[in-house]
Amino acid sequence: MSNQRSIETTCIQGGWQPENGGPRQVPIYQSTTFKYATSEAMGKLFDLEAEGYFYTRLQNPTNDAVAAKICEMEGGAAAMLTSSGQAATFFAIINICSAGDHVVSSATIYGGSSNLLTVTLKRFGIETTLVDPDLPEEEIGKVFRPNTKCVFAETIANPALVVLDIEKFARLAHSHGVPLIIDNTFATPINCRPIQWGADIVTHSTTKYMDGHGMTVGGCIVDSGNFDWEAYADKYPGLTTPDDSYHGIIYTKRFGKGAFITKATAQLMRDLGAIQSPQNAFLLNNGLESLHLRVPRHCENALKVALYLQEREDVDWVNYPGLPGDKYYELSKKYLPNGTCGVISFGLKGGREAAGAFMDKLKLASIATHVADARTCVLHPASHTHRQLSDEQLKEAGVDPSMIRLSVGIENVKDIIEDISQALER
Repeated sequence: MSNQRSIETTCIQGGWQPENGGPRQVPIYQSTTFKYATSEAMGKLFDLEAEGYFYTRLQNPTNDAVAAKICEMEGGAAAMLTSSGQAATFFAIINICSAGDHVVSSATIYGGSSNLLTVTLKRFGIETTLVDPDLPEEEIGKVFRPNTKCVFAETIANPALVVLDIEKFARLAHSHGVPLIIDNTFATPINCRPIQWGADIVTHSTTKYMDGHGMTVGGCIVDSGNFDWEAYADKYPGLTTPDDSYHGIIYTKRFGKGAFITKATAQLMRDLGAIQSPQNAFLLNNGLESLHLRVPRHCENALKVALYLQEREDVDWVNYPGLPGDKYYELSKKYLPNGTCGVISFGLKGGREAAGAFMDKLKLASIATHVADARTCVLHPASHTHRQLSDEQLKEAGVDPSMIRLSVGIENVKDIIEDISQALER
């Protein structure tokens, strides 16, 4: 058997390797602390001189097994779980950014991430410039500054469904000596592995397709191990100079390709504590085991629904990257040849008012903040997830005020279409 196993097998077998007579399923290590025989053994853990567990706020065996599975799925070098997708984005950025630094980000990202970058991180002294991802490279290149520390984007934007030209953004980031961080939540590693296209760090809201059942909130950060931090040592002193809180350890020297994740764990998780609970990690692992089966069904159903909506006279427009003729169809064929995601955005000819009326008439699909799980659900971003944005900001984020976000589930697609049909007709 080859060393490079398929992603389908990794979904099932990755992460946890039971020993002879050990539990087949990854155990839930529901313990805050771990016992050691000697003081010296414990001390080496606190000095990062030995591997092991001493307090679940930093690391837990259940979490590490699940993180290792996602790491293998994405083709990374190291990974860690966080308490939410927002925590994963936050940690990935502040692990290399501090007051006075600058971030370049695609403008067409999830509203919560946009607010994190432009409002909350601004209070930390980190400034963000949002750019139209469809602009030519030379235009985007103009916004980079000497203090730019990273580029952030989404593989498939939530909810604008913009497909990122990953290679273009990787070239831009690397030409300015900074890493590319990509949120791969909507595509999942089943449909796209951004590291293969040049991304350096990948984040996920595992709450979405990875869990797949609306049970657990969580996030994950995967580091490719490919970015050469020492080549830009003056930009990333947190990784390349001594850390006084750990007796002068230099992460790049001690941990090599694991430097980024080790620092995020040893510093950020230690100080901020946004850990995923072992129980949630266990449930997430169950979701991962069927991810390779669910994602194709989501995509198959979504395409059929998109084609149906496209034919209706009361529907003004439909966005779905997998739909022939869509603005991002060609990019989706390049980066996501096996399918995009299960999320569709569309607008009714009656605009914002019609959107609310339509949603209230649905019977099978539920109005929910959640997206990307087994059940079909619907949301009006301008009234819900992006409510904090003005109409002008909505348009900059690629969100039409009339937009309805439909997350197509894995129910029988005939039932989904029938529900949409009766709601439109009523």
